[in-house]
Amino acid sequence: MKKSLYILIVFVLVAPIALVACQPKAEEVSPDVVEGSALDAAMAGEYSGTVVTMAGPFTDADEVIFNETMAAFEEATGIDIQYEGSKEFEASIAIRIEGGDPPDIVDFPQPGFLSTFVASGYVVDLNTFLDKDDLLTRYNNSWLDMATMEGSDGPIMAGVWERVNGKSLVWYPKAAFEAEGYAIPETWDEMLALMDEMVADGYTPWCVGIESGAATGWAATDWMEEIMLRTTSLENYDAWVAGDLKFNSPEVKHAATVMSDIWFNDDYVYGGRESIASTFFGDSPTPMFDDPPGCFMHKQGNFITSFFPEGLTAGEDYGFFYFPGIDPAYGKPVLVAGDIMAMFNDRPEVRALMEYFTYGEHLKEWIAAGGAISPHLDSELSWYSNDIDRGVAEIILNASSVRFDGSDLMPGEVGAGSFWKGMTDYVSGTTDLDTTMAEIDAAWPE
Repeated sequence: MKKSLYILIVFVLVAPIALVACQPKAEEVSPDVVEGSALDAAMAGEYSGTVVTMAGPFTDADEVIFNETMAAFEEATGIDIQYEGSKEFEASIAIRIEGGDPPDIVDFPQPGFLSTFVASGYVVDLNTFLDKDDLLTRYNNSWLDMATMEGSDGPIMAGVWERVNGKSLVWYPKAAFEAEGYAIPETWDEMLALMDEMVADGYTPWCVGIESGAATGWAATDWMEEIMLRTTSLENYDAWVAGDLKFNSPEVKHAATVMSDIWFNDDYVYGGRESIASTFFGDSPTPMFDDPPGCFMHKQGNFITSFFPEGLTAGEDYGFFYFPGIDPAYGKPVLVAGDIMAMFNDRPEVRALMEYFTYGEHLKEWIAAGGAISPHLDSELSWYSNDIDRGVAEIILNASSVRFDGSDLMPGEVGAGSFWKGMTDYVSGTTDLDTTMAEIDAAWPE
């Protein structure tokens, strides 16, 4: 199972609770839209009675809450949004698009999948009606970079980012952490010093586990991606994801070395190096909550809290902090996942809805219900109803740059194949670093 599916499963499990606790209600929509734009015209009722079709992976509780959040737009504009969710989204959407019957808008949880349709010329270039300078008032430029993909006639803006998840998080047992007098590290050097302080106190700093059935190794790829963002340029990260910067390059091997300096030191990892590949990723943070803690830190995305032992309270039993930067030259990058909305049919009412997705306010009700984090600079932290979502949102909004999970962008033979397997072999000691990187590179399709 791919890591993106774990996030989806977790949300499906928790969303019904959020729906009962805080059912979104249609309220007046009042974003400060660009005068004369399609959205401005829609708000004036010019497209009332039209229909916009959508498709995506939202089903069950997800689909309900998505439709609820669209109600305000429908009431304000008179446009009927018809969303169709599918649990076999990847297969069904490919049939529709390649068969010449695409929905107007498609929600892609993996931009790498979207890029295949962009390359074939199916996707509308949003640069034809959205102004980049205007978008930069609501998005970090990195989001626009990640939405730019190579089309059949050159690069296009293939979509807009709607709902996201943050990965650059370190979780810790708050009460025990504070009882020991430990301070939240704000730099890599401070984190290394904290690790040595914990060891000197007789504790183990990290809990790490990468076992995940057929997907074993994905948690190691996340660490690699995080370190790449902190030790080399965005251009190199993008080139690595595209296959232009090889795994056996000095930059990628350096990232692996930084990771293994922590993981392969048995003083730093609960159970030592030999336990990492055999420990289920969902079980790996559990020792943090032993008495005394078996470890004090665990790096993972915000979905991991669903794997914590029952009865724990956020802000009391556990907290989290930003996984620190390494080289100040690369700022405070954040590794993300999320949904990108792409447009397949160019009509005024479709343009209006795509523009609507670029405003944080369209997510306000979902944010309040829980389970949604906005990438939009015009969203407000006060909209969040819980400290976890609010804290993750703050980290994302304060990021100097953001980049999507690299393995999800790579071809399947690599991202969900040789990369996962190679990191598992390397961590378990089956192969050395040079051999591992050469084998991952060899799997890259021509």
